[in-house]
Amino acid sequence: MAKFSWEGTTRNGETRRGTMEAADEAAVQNRLRADQITPRRVKKSRTDIVITIGTGVTPDDLKLFTRQLAVMIDAGLPLVQALDILATQNQNPAFAKILYSVKSSVEQGATFSDALRKHPKVFDELFTNLIAAGEVGGIMDAILNRLATYIEKAVKLRRQLKSAMVYPTAILFVAAGVIAVMMLKVIPQFESMYKDFPGAKLPKPTKVVIDLSHGFINAWYYILGSIIAFVTVVGAALRTERGRDILDAALLRMPVIGPVIRKIVVARFTRTLGTLLSSGVPILDSLEICAKTSGNRVVQRGIMHARAKISEGQDLAGPLTETGVFPSMVVQMIGVGEQTGAMDQMLNKVADFYEEEVDVAVGNLTAMIEPIMMAFLGVVVGGLLIAMYMPIFELAGQIDAGS
Repeated sequence: MAKFSWEGTTRNGETRRGTMEAADEAAVQNRLRADQITPRRVKKSRTDIVITIGTGVTPDDLKLFTRQLAVMIDAGLPLVQALDILATQNQNPAFAKILYSVKSSVEQGATFSDALRKHPKVFDELFTNLIAAGEVGGIMDAILNRLATYIEKAVKLRRQLKSAMVYPTAILFVAAGVIAVMMLKVIPQFESMYKDFPGAKLPKPTKVVIDLSHGFINAWYYILGSIIAFVTVVGAALRTERGRDILDAALLRMPVIGPVIRKIVVARFTRTLGTLLSSGVPILDSLEICAKTSGNRVVQRGIMHARAKISEGQDLAGPLTETGVFPSMVVQMIGVGEQTGAMDQMLNKVADFYEEEVDVAVGNLTAMIEPIMMAFLGVVVGGLLIAMYMPIFELAGQIDAGS
């Protein structure tokens, strides 16, 4: 597929210009004639080299596209025309290329959901299944608005989780950097100064710190190599199923981070399941999508266990209790939703509640971690400095005693 710029006239004599992805110029001309546009100029666009990491499409790109497409569909624009406008005006070249491909597939007779499924790294199963439900029910604009709202809330949850983890990680890196500088530069300066003191006897803490500095200077490459090897081994282990299972289980059990992660998992599950059910997706398909998008292997197994029990004729609340992942209040509210036939509404209420809980929990976590990490950094750096200044304090004391 190549990108072509074109210019043509409509039956009314109006001049139109635009861009289009197609196999060749003939395909562009045929498509324009099908749209009742007489082509006057078709030219292959210059190919720009675009370097992207991953898909190159951010959640914000996807959210904006979904919201704009909903407005256009609600205004009565044909899907192909709406996709063409959004692809042409999109500021992200990688996303624009994907939208042109989707538009081309729709023009060739594919359904919108099938065209999206050709790009699973951008449009996940949740997105494509909701679009398919909107196509069947004829409520595409409502589904798109619901999807945009869901993406906004999912992005917010992801940012909250990152903010809870970034601060302590940053402090640890700063502490490691400060300690490395002191070991390599500051402590050797003190040592050379103390060598000029005739007959000076260094205190035990000062000797320990100087010995540590010598070891760091002489074997820094061993330390760096060990860190790189450790990170490599851990990274390889986390890419295995067993490693992910251990990490995800440990994250849920951690004393400080664990409760926050559990609330985020509950909010994501209830929001996803509520969105799917309210859009008409069958509950077994909805649970499978929720499991794949849970982000935690322990939770994924729990949801799939509940799905298996439901397929055997059980309700949802009982199997969710057996998993031990979801709080009893959540399970009870889901049970009430099942009995009243308002499961989707109850799930969205639970999601609203837990999203507010996540806001509070992340704020409390940040407020608690900040003084702890600062105290840790102060004790480590302050301890090293005190150890190095102790000979000066003792020397000052001896001078006072002598006078």
